[in-house]
Amino acid sequence: MAVRSIDGPRIGGRSSADRRRWVTLGIVLMSTVIVVLDNTVLNVAIPTILREFHTTVPSLEWVITGYALTFATFLIIGGRLGDLYGTRRMFIIGAAIFATGSLLAAVSWNVASLIVGEAIIEGVGASLMLPATLSLLSSTFQGRERATAFAAWGAAAGSAAGLGPVVGGFLTTDVSWRWSFGINVIIAPLAIVGALLFIAKTTPTARREPLDGPGAALIAAGMFLLVFALSEGGTYGWLRPIAAFKVAGREVWPSSSPISVVPVILVLALGVLGTFYRYERGRERRQQGPLFEFSLLGHPTFRYGLLTTVVLAMGQFGMGLALALFLQESLHLSALDNGLWMLPFGLLVLIGSPIGGRLAQHLTTVSVVRIGLVSQAIGLLTISTAISTHTTFLRLVPGLLFYGLGGGFSMSQLTNVVLSEIPHTKSGVASGTNTTMRQVGSALGIAVLGTVVTTQTINHAASRIAGTSLTPAVKRAAIARVHALGANFAPSPSNPPAVAKALSDAVAHAVATASRDAILFAAAVVTIGTLLSLLIPKVALADHPRAGDVPASDLTLPDVAVSEATIH
Repeated sequence: MAVRSIDGPRIGGRSSADRRRWVTLGIVLMSTVIVVLDNTVLNVAIPTILREFHTTVPSLEWVITGYALTFATFLIIGGRLGDLYGTRRMFIIGAAIFATGSLLAAVSWNVASLIVGEAIIEGVGASLMLPATLSLLSSTFQGRERATAFAAWGAAAGSAAGLGPVVGGFLTTDVSWRWSFGINVIIAPLAIVGALLFIAKTTPTARREPLDGPGAALIAAGMFLLVFALSEGGTYGWLRPIAAFKVAGREVWPSSSPISVVPVILVLALGVLGTFYRYERGRERRQQGPLFEFSLLGHPTFRYGLLTTVVLAMGQFGMGLALALFLQESLHLSALDNGLWMLPFGLLVLIGSPIGGRLAQHLTTVSVVRIGLVSQAIGLLTISTAISTHTTFLRLVPGLLFYGLGGGFSMSQLTNVVLSEIPHTKSGVASGTNTTMRQVGSALGIAVLGTVVTTQTINHAASRIAGTSLTPAVKRAAIARVHALGANFAPSPSNPPAVAKALSDAVAHAVATASRDAILFAAAVVTIGTLLSLLIPKVALADHPRAGDVPASDLTLPDVAVSEATIH
């Protein structure tokens, strides 16, 4: 039986769409790199920006926190807009907004302008771009090539996250931190031109209808409140207030309150998200075009894939925080050296992703994800055994290799699993949901493991200082500073050199011990993710079209035998 192509007219035995699908992949990867890089590249530049803008750390933290908040707030909305109005169109609009925000951030003159450019405008652009990149891959590639494309996407995202501190350290030290945004001003317009020239116009994959405005408002408010609560627990206190909560410089929740503002915001977030669920289910029953169809969770690959994504992101990002604190506060590495020590992780993600894609052609995609999760858990356990105040780079490398290789396997193919059964008409909102869950997991991991590191550092440091032969007055003052500063503790300038060294050594040992505890906790979290992955149906996802796509007999699948079975 002849196989009919849905890609367009054939040119020299292959369709024009076939020829440009790899250009589409290149554009998508380039765009993914700048979006993910923006999450990590600026961290190492904070001290430099502090000096240049004469500002404070809490003010500057809103640049990074605000980007994550805006990004998470609008991801599902951005994905749905792609379904309604075309992923190519949303990709181009998102890239244009992203470039505009980057330009403002690159020429910013104070913290406020930097926040508007980076946290708000770039965040909105990224929330339109990233779901579109996944949706474009999902619709452009089928069969085994689809596993390869997602492997490349995972490699780009993973390596950008791993190499972000290195790039940021280099730019800040040798060029200017402003080029962290200047790169985007160059690459985003190139992506727009590439999309106009090479990415085929995509007709809306959902019936054209107005965006679900109330649903969009509810999910935006709920996700903003949830990510804010998870991200700011360490700042304002999880239960008891440790700082006043201010809005526009005005105190709205004093530190003298009996309870912190964080649990109040968390309860409010859960209430808003619960309202969103009930509202969307009602629209779905009435067939009124909901923003998100909760019936999609009826697909086991989507449901359990999202759960695994949350848990995996929690372990990965929490580990990144703990390891960075250990390298900089215990081993006293510079930000650039920190990035260089993490280079094996980024390189192994880059290598592991295509290997995972190749394995998915011989094993099932779910099996590749499970192998990756096991490798990551082994890597975390190996890293934990290497942590001490005398840790060398070579001692840390084996764990980073296991962790990076496993990350390449799991990150590249887990997205493939999540989207495997989702119809084309819902791929945008499903992609946005996948990335949203990853953002929630990362915020939760940073919040939980950050609390573990802070609490354990204070406890271990106080115990070590109390056990020294220093005078009682020096001990009391040092312990008070430890409780106030945590891992950022520095001896008082009035301390004699010998006393300062004793205190610094005590805190360095405490940070190492606390980091080891946190990484062991991350290993347990990744192990839970491995167990959750056992709930995902073990089918050869890489070899089959998704439910809701055109029949297998209407597909052109190079080098893949078309199955006669109908996939439901």
